[in-house]
Amino acid sequence: MNDTIIKNICKELNIKEYQVKNTLNLLSEGATIPFIARYRKEATGALDENEINQINEVYTYGVNLQKRKEDVIRLIDEKGMLTDELKTSILNAEKLVDVEDLYRPYKEKKKTKATEAIKLGLEPLAKEIFRENKDILEVAKKFITDKVPTPEFALEQACFIVAENISDNASFRKYIRNYLYKNGILKSSKKKNASDEAGTYEIYYNYEIKVSWIKPHQLLALNRGEKEGVLKVDITAPMDKVQSFLENKLIHKNNPETTKLLKLSIEDSLKRLILPSIEREIRADLTEKAEEVAIKNFGINLKNLLMQPPIKSKTVLGFDPAFRTGCKLAVISPTGELLHIDVIYPHEPKNDWEGSKKKMLDLIDKYKIDIIAIGNGTASRESEAFVASIIKEASKPVSYIIVNEAGASVYSASKLAQQEFPDLHVEERSAVSIARRLIDPLSELVKIDPKSIGVGMYQHDVTPKKLDSELEFVVSTAVNSVGVNVNTASRELLSYISGLNKKMIDKLMDYKAKIGSIASRKELSKIFSDKVYEQAIGFLRIPDGSNILDKTSIHPESYSIAKELLKKYNLTENDIGTEKIKETLKDMNLEEVSKELNTDIYTLEDITKSLISPLRDPRDDLTAPILKSDILTIDDLKIGMELEGTVRNVIDFGAFIDIGLKNDALVHISEISDKYIKHPSEVLSVGDIVKCRVLDIDKDKKRVSLTLKNK
Repeated sequence: MNDTIIKNICKELNIKEYQVKNTLNLLSEGATIPFIARYRKEATGALDENEINQINEVYTYGVNLQKRKEDVIRLIDEKGMLTDELKTSILNAEKLVDVEDLYRPYKEKKKTKATEAIKLGLEPLAKEIFRENKDILEVAKKFITDKVPTPEFALEQACFIVAENISDNASFRKYIRNYLYKNGILKSSKKKNASDEAGTYEIYYNYEIKVSWIKPHQLLALNRGEKEGVLKVDITAPMDKVQSFLENKLIHKNNPETTKLLKLSIEDSLKRLILPSIEREIRADLTEKAEEVAIKNFGINLKNLLMQPPIKSKTVLGFDPAFRTGCKLAVISPTGELLHIDVIYPHEPKNDWEGSKKKMLDLIDKYKIDIIAIGNGTASRESEAFVASIIKEASKPVSYIIVNEAGASVYSASKLAQQEFPDLHVEERSAVSIARRLIDPLSELVKIDPKSIGVGMYQHDVTPKKLDSELEFVVSTAVNSVGVNVNTASRELLSYISGLNKKMIDKLMDYKAKIGSIASRKELSKIFSDKVYEQAIGFLRIPDGSNILDKTSIHPESYSIAKELLKKYNLTENDIGTEKIKETLKDMNLEEVSKELNTDIYTLEDITKSLISPLRDPRDDLTAPILKSDILTIDDLKIGMELEGTVRNVIDFGAFIDIGLKNDALVHISEISDKYIKHPSEVLSVGDIVKCRVLDIDKDKKRVSLTLKNK
């Protein structure tokens, strides 16, 4: 374990050394992040999943940086060119780019103008130019050969060596890089004859912004426009100051001949070597930072979507809208079981409104349907009008909700969906998925590639490996924070549980297939290794098992403490989850009791919460989705009208809010809060229910702008 890196992490993340060391030790022993966050709080000082993940990432970067430093030192040393000063500079470098700058002069180079000049034997002449030899023309005559016909040619070629040496100077590159970051202007223009029929990149046709001011979403948009061949993007800056800086560093004598050669070499080095290279580095660095923001933003949105409260104890009708092929219907029980599949044709070209109405009302009566979940795809708003009109005639109260169906078609055509519903058509499976997203969003959405869920921005423009890693972490965090019923959880849900891999899941599924249902957590110790059991078992719940503690989030390693706690207060297992236990434990002195029971405060606190609410779901604390019984059209809107909406997506420049129209309305970042905010996510999360006012209506473009500000 590298103490220097650990100290840097403590400083960067503002946490104590023991927290970092204990976290890294646990990770090295094979503990998972969810397990550490939930069951090893005493070791980490109650760090959460994000903090643990950050420690892991920063330490890994530090280790990789250290390894690269050692490799560079070794490679330079092998050439016999390592000095104490150079070694110290490499070891003190804080960033990888600084290490690479220091290594640059010693790298094996491909064919360049300088390497060709060196082959001609002109490197000594280049050194004389650097020395500002007053007899440089006479010196150049000594290098005339069959391949170097004149002294002028010799000096021209030697200047290529000078230019490359200037370009390879680490301190020069650092100065110029910082100068471009502070003073550079990023410009974009439309390429000649480029096709952009929809005007997607119109605002970037003649665009410029300071490098230091550009926002992540702007940078990613420019990258995409450039990649699609629509935009030309480059970085420019007034270079007089840089030219003067280099001249002051390199020219020390009043020697007209060498001064002229050095100025030409500096100009050549800047234009041909340094600026193109550093521009690429800056663009890459800006892109990396923009990707980090986009990926983190996607992750936040995804977690908020996954953690939306489930609609419990309701029978739901999934409604997948369409015109020609008809609207597919799927009746789903409160436990997610498929009860009925059907199709109706209320829209063009069949227009069977009456027949569709009768079938819907019959289904509502037969299955006692509580909610209709309508997908937000093609024919969604026409279907909403149909549903809103017919539920008024239903024999029981029925409400409806528009469900974001992003990714439903991906799931419906997947191998998983085919295995789950082999006898259903793709559209029918989609109707099932739409309904289940309402009953239990987490269980349903884990079946879909997170990139297809539709809560990100530019997710297809970022590095896939980085995005996949973040989304894996986000989904895993969400699943483990909720926990799963081991007897009903799908393979997909189990795949995100701490410690479980495909082999362990196969063993679990085979075991369940043989015995039916699992009665206790203890049974799982027969099929899991000790390590897997330790990491996974706390997140696997058995609501109707033989041991009441098995339905809680209490880890079996702490069952004895839980029982001692009950005994101390004359409580029994029958009191778990009752008002009695809540009243008895509410004023407990955690510090005193933890010492008495020989445990830590964090574990005792978690045990207490679990005994009071054994089936507690963190999603229950969030606002339930808005259910509707009538429709809203853009013609119903007026400037200043107050509405209630659901946040569907949070992006860098604002958020999209579903107020019941076909297209989500936009609230710009400037209209989110009366106070200054850097990012909309400081105030809004996907799934939030917000009160808003209509700010602007564009009926031609079918766009609505909102404000969340106070009047």
